[in-house]
Amino acid sequence: MLLGIHHAAIICSNYEVSKSFYTHTLGLKILAEHYRAERGSWKLDLVLPDGGQLELFSFPNPPKRASYPEACGLRHLAFKVADIEQYQGYLVKHEVKTEAIRIDDYTGKRFLFFSDPDGLPIELYEI
Repeated sequence: MLLGIHHAAIICSNYEVSKSFYTHTLGLKILAEHYRAERGSWKLDLVLPDGGQLELFSFPNPPKRASYPEACGLRHLAFKVADIEQYQGYLVKHEVKTEAIRIDDYTGKRFLFFSDPDGLPIELYEI
């Protein structure tokens, strides 16, 4: 039986920029960091407050995302937050542009979207 999501993996175009975004701007903690010389690739393991993880990879010349956000495959990454307005203010203070807060038609919960340095859509969902 599935017990939950262990991690999500992200490939970035600029390792240092994305590492700074996920660790400094979003505040995720580094679990492990490895350079894989045979691949010319960094692998950064980040831990979320609930124990889930993000893997951040760099590869030489990765292809661009097919479209935004409607390509087949992963659509977006979503994080849960307790106070969406507070977190939106935090992002704006850190010069991250966000979309307006919206209301989920089915659950009545508030959510918003912003993007990482490579344009990966990220959602905040208020619990």
